Amino acid sequence: MDLGTLLSALAMGVVEGATEFLPISSTGHLILLAELIGFQGPPGKSFEISIQLGAILAVVVLFRATLWRLATGFWRPGADRYYVQNLALAFLPAAVLGATLHATITGLLFDPYVVCAALILGGIAIIAIERWRPTPSIHSVPQMGPLAALLIGFGQALAMIPGTSRSGATIITALLVGTDRRTAAEFSFILAIPTMVAATAYSLYKARAELDLSALGQIGIGFTTAFLVALVVVNWLMTVIARIGFTPFGWYRIALGTAMLVFLILR
Repeated sequence: MDLGTLLSALAMGVVEGATEFLPISSTGHLILLAELIGFQGPPGKSFEISIQLGAILAVVVLFRATLWRLATGFWRPGADRYYVQNLALAFLPAAVLGATLHATITGLLFDPYVVCAALILGGIAIIAIERWRPTPSIHSVPQMGPLAALLIGFGQALAMIPGTSRSGATIITALLVGTDRRTAAEFSFILAIPTMVAATAYSLYKARAELDLSALGQIGIGFTTAFLVALVVVNWLMTVIARIGFTPFGWYRIALGTAMLVFLILR
């Protein structure tokens, strides 16, 4: 593996780990970065899948106590059962719509110009919703009703449009239905686990004939980097989100989308 391949794998891993769970669109950033540096991964989707799995593993590690509690307590009546029910309801829209529309959306919308537009519009939405959202009345995931969980799931389904951001869509919708910031972020991160595992499994199945593990060094670097960076980013966000809010991410999306749009037009 030459130095250029090493550095590009590191860059893609850093971007995946830093953006997967922030409301700024990891897919959008990866598309734009690949466009900028001319990234060429191994044939098939093995590299993309590996860095996504690295980010997922970071959330599993950070929320391992919550996940264990849910796994051992959801069968009893109480808060853990409501938590799992809300996760299942929020997962459902993305599972159904993703299975039926994945190929169409991939074919039509994976384009840098679409990413720029989604980044800008999503940034405007985040700023507006942070300013005019209702006073929070939901302060834990079990407090969500079935309708709120389902609405968050439909919000997540919007993230099939590249540049929208899965975490951004779920967090914005959660804020709109009256969830406080920290609970919205926690639910978005936990919901990412079944959603991203299902999406990864689906991608593996669809690309099974193309998968190539010959570039294991490149894959390993991307996976490890995404895991380590996601660990830091998710832990940081859960610590500061109640204080800083999501507005800075909205302005960042607008600035990035505008800058990349100008770059694409002028290049």
